[in-house]
Amino acid sequence: MPNAWIRNIDANRGLILEKHATNLHAQISWVYTQNLDSTTDFYARGLGLECSRDEGDARIFATAGGAFIGVCRAFADRVVEPKGGMISIVTDDVDAWYRRLLDNGLQIDKPPERIERFGIYSFFVKDPNGYLLEFQQFVTDSASE
Repeated sequence: MPNAWIRNIDANRGLILEKHATNLHAQISWVYTQNLDSTTDFYARGLGLECSRDEGDARIFATAGGAFIGVCRAFADRVVEPKGGMISIVTDDVDAWYRRLLDNGLQIDKPPERIERFGIYSFFVKDPNGYLLEFQQFVTDSASE
């Protein structure tokens, strides 16, 4: 499919709305915080992610092609509520990410481990608000291929 953007002008709202020809082109997982500076530091310095968009109270960090983690100052019904959710980041080198995060001073409870049930090798880290992030790599046994 072509990578084309369609621009529509909404005269009533004075906006230029951009629409991707395929309808879907990216995904953002949002986390909310009361302390935007420490949370931004975690994602930028701690994880080493690039801030691809800064809107003041909301910042978006690129993880992979078309995938992002958004960090936003809590407001109205957008509250800090990390229970029950997790963001999984898939990589080809879990051990390198583990060492990188430790070198950047992040607290990680356990080293990477294989989780047979899901066929992955992973470790977990929490952001300053308690949101759980998993760095994972899919694994298979060579004997079963």
